[in-house]
Amino acid sequence: MKQGKQILILCLAAILLLTSACGQRTARRSTQEIIEEMVVDYGSYGDEADRQVKALLKELKAADKDAAARWERIMALWKSSHTALTLHYDDPTADLPDTDELCFVVLGFQLNPDGSMRDELLARLTVALRCAERYPNALIVCTGGGTAAEDETATEAGRMADWLIESGVDPKRVIVEDKSLTTAQNAIYTFDILAERYPQVRELVIVSSDYHIATGTLLFGAEAILRASSAGEETVKVVSNAAWKAPSGTLSTMFQAGALIELSGDVETAFEIYFDTYDIHELPPLK
Repeated sequence: MKQGKQILILCLAAILLLTSACGQRTARRSTQEIIEEMVVDYGSYGDEADRQVKALLKELKAADKDAAARWERIMALWKSSHTALTLHYDDPTADLPDTDELCFVVLGFQLNPDGSMRDELLARLTVALRCAERYPNALIVCTGGGTAAEDETATEAGRMADWLIESGVDPKRVIVEDKSLTTAQNAIYTFDILAERYPQVRELVIVSSDYHIATGTLLFGAEAILRASSAGEETVKVVSNAAWKAPSGTLSTMFQAGALIELSGDVETAFEIYFDTYDIHELPPLK
């Protein structure tokens, strides 16, 4: 009888342990959930969220070591894009290779309703043309889809490419990415094209308005990290920028958070952030 009770107690203890373990496994969050909380924390609070970011990276490492290694690099890039990024107005740095391993990425800007280019986009193109002339063997990607309310055939990239070619740039150097509607999509679709048709490209220079350079550098750098065979093995890198000095314009870190979440694959949440309908108060408070 006594032995029977002991066996029963051991069985109950085993059941409790199994139940507890199952509960812990059930409670473990997905990689995507951890990434999104980390990105939104930093987007909302900046460096004040450093401790929380470290804790979430640790949690991510327990769930997915590869993802943790990539996102640790992305978070470091995000911080450096605010603290260590040097803007090069009108021209990139002078020590770039003048070969087709170099590619200038010209970020688009919404078209006028009739499909014509706004002054800001023309200003970015003026900078891009100067870059193309200085590095005559480099490639140039024009990015941006259809944003003209009254002309469905017009795309930002198409208009940009036409302008560059009319200004004397060899058409063979001009690459058109005309499907994107966000900066995150600029990066995704540009990398798709480069991987398929221009695998020799190794270095990117972001060309845009000055307030947009940090975001472009972050997103193209992050996309390179996400596509690498492993963290730290990126084959394409953002190496410089060429900025037009805009009279106004800003992009918040929360907007950048939305863009990173879009790169991670959650478009719905990204657009909630873009349109300011995402409730950051659903997150736990900073520790």
